[in-house]
Amino acid sequence: MKLSVLDQSVVAKGDTAAETFRKTVKLAQVAEELGYSRFWVAEHHNSNGMAGSSPEILISHIASSTSRINVGSGGILLPQYSPYKIAENFNVLQTLFPGRIDLGIGRSPGGSASTRLALTDGVRKSLNEFPRQLRDLQGFLNKELPEGHPYQQVKAFPQAEDPALLWLLGITHRGARLAAEYGTAFTYGHFINPANGKKAIDTYFSQFHPSSALSEPKANVCIFVVCAETQEEAEKLALSQDMWLLAVEKGRDTRLIPSIEAEGIQLTHVENEKITENRKRMLVGTPAKVKEELKLLSEIYGTDEFMVITNIHGFQDKLNSYKLLAEAFGLV
Repeated sequence: MKLSVLDQSVVAKGDTAAETFRKTVKLAQVAEELGYSRFWVAEHHNSNGMAGSSPEILISHIASSTSRINVGSGGILLPQYSPYKIAENFNVLQTLFPGRIDLGIGRSPGGSASTRLALTDGVRKSLNEFPRQLRDLQGFLNKELPEGHPYQQVKAFPQAEDPALLWLLGITHRGARLAAEYGTAFTYGHFINPANGKKAIDTYFSQFHPSSALSEPKANVCIFVVCAETQEEAEKLALSQDMWLLAVEKGRDTRLIPSIEAEGIQLTHVENEKITENRKRMLVGTPAKVKEELKLLSEIYGTDEFMVITNIHGFQDKLNSYKLLAEAFGLV
């Protein structure tokens, strides 16, 4: 089993954004020491609790602060940007850190309608352009824009000898089908939509077409995990993540609150039901329990790599969760 990390640089209540970024870098360093394969950072906008609005800059800083682990995006919001500029950014990164950069991209609009318009400088870009943008991004990265393409003479410099591996992030079988058609690697977001995962992954593997960058299908699955020495402690820590997910879904303050504060919140029946439903997006428990459940999911999904995301308030608790998981799987 390969384990990797997705970190959303979520601000813990009482922390500043600067402290949050320092913790993201520290987590990457610890993940490298523990034997995790990849460390990806997310892209979010107009959210007071998610500091990572510029993954390209964070990737450069993290890669400079580590030496072996692959560093990447999970993921760049392609519909808002120019494929050419993304290719340039990641060619620079891959040139600075050869063989260590992953380019994860997503189709998400990135926030509210007004936030998205701010990102595109007022240009109303259609999400239906995503397949064309993906094709252009591949063309710029791999120097294979077809004859007759309007930008065929435009090159993305510096031209990396080995371009960053392109991963398509998806939460439906439609996204998986697109990744298969274009021959990219694929990440399924179980932490967003646990219900459709097997169909998506099966679609990807069965319909994969080799590309110049990838001859065989390559997939991983991203999932929330909270791990502690006892089930009781893991459940207590997970309350912080439970409340955070509710806040994200309701558009509230998206900073992480301590579990002790979460315990004192009076929840409605609907909110309790939502927490129960959200627990399907995560694994919570002891190292042995989480390992057993991840191995079962590995059989269901047919993949040997999971990306782990842990959004809890206490940073030491977060580090310990990743440490216990690495030890359970013998990564170190």
